[in-house]
Amino acid sequence: MGRHFTHPSFLHAGRGGEHHHGPLRGRGGGRRGGRLFDYGELRLLVLALLAQQPSHGYELIKGIEERFAGHYSPSPGVIYPTLSWLEDMGYTTVEAAEGARKRYTVTAEGTAFLEANRADADALLARGSGEGGERRGSIPAPLIRATENLKLAMRLRLRAGPIDDAVAEEIAAKIDEAVRLIEKTR
Repeated sequence: MGRHFTHPSFLHAGRGGEHHHGPLRGRGGGRRGGRLFDYGELRLLVLALLAQQPSHGYELIKGIEERFAGHYSPSPGVIYPTLSWLEDMGYTTVEAAEGARKRYTVTAEGTAFLEANRADADALLARGSGEGGERRGSIPAPLIRATENLKLAMRLRLRAGPIDDAVAEEIAAKIDEAVRLIEKTR
């Protein structure tokens, strides 16, 4: 079982347990590298969405993607550790649902934490409703999803181990073919 802390600053803890002051400042004092959220903000956003409706990870990913009109879609590699962290902190509980899926529900402690950070949570929710002005143009959601899927698939494949020349050529040929098809749709 994970550590359980009740002080809200742990939502914003960086590596090594250091804490940063100010609303929703993560490691380094805020968003870096063009990310829409820092880790503390994503944790609070997920908690706020779970307070609106208990969900499982896939529902949260899709819900966030829809809320941000496809301009942001958290990967499973971001959502599931976030859900585990919220559970370890005592802010959520897990119920079995739909086969092997886990449905996350906010606890009383999670609700209290959310209320203590209501202004920040509301600001995060407003970002997704078009009030925050943080959009990446008018790229359709399916294109963003597909592009992110390709990047994730490539990262995972490259981390899995060495790729021999024949496999690299095969992957490159498939990507090149996709590019040719995209160019024909002009």
